[in-house]
Amino acid sequence: MKSIILAGGSGSRLWPLSRDEYPKQLLSIDNDTSLLQQTFDRLMRFIKPFDILTITNIKHYQDIKLQLNKVDKQNVVLAEPLGKNTAPAIACSLEYFKQKNIEDDIVIILPSDHLIKDYIAFDKTVQMAKPLAEMGYIVTFGIKPTYPETGYGYIKTLKPLQEGFIVDRFVEKPDIDTAKKYLDSGEYYWNGGIFMGKISTFLNEFQKFTPEISNQLEKLNFKTNSQIDYSIYENMPSISIDYAIMEKSDNVALVELQSDWNDLGSWQSIYNIKEKDENGNVLTGKVITNNVKNSFIYSQKEVVAVSGLENVILVETEDAIMACDINASQEVKKLYEKLKQQQSDTIKVHKTVFRPWGYYTCLNNGEGYLTKTICVLPHHKLSIQSHNHRSEHWVVLEGKALVIKDGKKYNLYQGDSIDIPIGIKHSLQNPYDEELKIIEVQKGNYISEDDIIRYQDCYGRI
Repeated sequence: MKSIILAGGSGSRLWPLSRDEYPKQLLSIDNDTSLLQQTFDRLMRFIKPFDILTITNIKHYQDIKLQLNKVDKQNVVLAEPLGKNTAPAIACSLEYFKQKNIEDDIVIILPSDHLIKDYIAFDKTVQMAKPLAEMGYIVTFGIKPTYPETGYGYIKTLKPLQEGFIVDRFVEKPDIDTAKKYLDSGEYYWNGGIFMGKISTFLNEFQKFTPEISNQLEKLNFKTNSQIDYSIYENMPSISIDYAIMEKSDNVALVELQSDWNDLGSWQSIYNIKEKDENGNVLTGKVITNNVKNSFIYSQKEVVAVSGLENVILVETEDAIMACDINASQEVKKLYEKLKQQQSDTIKVHKTVFRPWGYYTCLNNGEGYLTKTICVLPHHKLSIQSHNHRSEHWVVLEGKALVIKDGKKYNLYQGDSIDIPIGIKHSLQNPYDEELKIIEVQKGNYISEDDIIRYQDCYGRI
């Protein structure tokens, strides 16, 4: 069996914790591992790690790769050169497997950001779906509704088929009255976006219903290129797998997901899975409350003091505060869209960004400059790199630094500084036992994290 993990989403409903460049699947919400890592670990119970293909957006590639390397270094990651929704991403991933001459293998396709704790029950669902996939069906894992949810799409079943059902149709997110009718009928399931079938079955359906995608696949060459060619991918339409295939195909079956499931699609859903205190609250970080009930309050850095409120979500990060009624947490996406229209940096990336060597925190930025603090962990180092558009000035705040600049070594101590001109190869390193902290001042006509050319890197980012 093979698998495709879809890891290109933005998680806009979990803003401000989830950001454009650090989305929901990279967050550790339920325990010390991220949702992506949990998904990969769940699949490794019955699929070899090198047969699990993760596809993500190019801007998330390095973070995805670094997280998966901590689970198993045999993982395979494909990068979309631009966002095109799920259908092109899935089609290219299927073509990757096809070019390895394994068209008759079964593949399970699933999102990277869902929470499933009962691995044994999930395995049972996979085994239930396998005979239907062997018969040539595309099998979807339906979630039995427990309440009239308006935030999910639904799947209507037609008649029983072995341990599942023939699918009648996929339906859009309903209004509340329609959702109640779906729940009462017993014929509808939530669409969890998990699919399974033969690789050849999926590719045949792509050819049948979306030849504008299928015809582009023939131009890809994964035998000599491990990534997706931009000039080919940009010609594919931006469309979801539901619209492209699932809603049109008459070859779809459904099995009921036997395990627990939560798509963590809102702050309310995270509140629901967390342990509550005696007042029904979930409190994280530096939170002080008085007469607060049934609320989720999260503080990342500052003290958050709340009094006399009920049923609220309040999330504080270094650069943003979001508050809403707990029953309106799906509306956070509208706030995200408004900030996007304003081109706010708060939807893009956190002020503090973690890297395998440590972390950095942005302090201030303006036209042509940016300042940040950088912390390098003991016995770690940044890649040997250069920049085409910016110079850098470093001042050591704590610890000792070994700087490689244009092939020469410099030892810097507290208070020492050094200039890194545009285009010069350099590296900041900490071979010592204490943390290294510096101030970095960037100056140039283009200030961005993508202005990095790496020459050597011990974390596999070349």
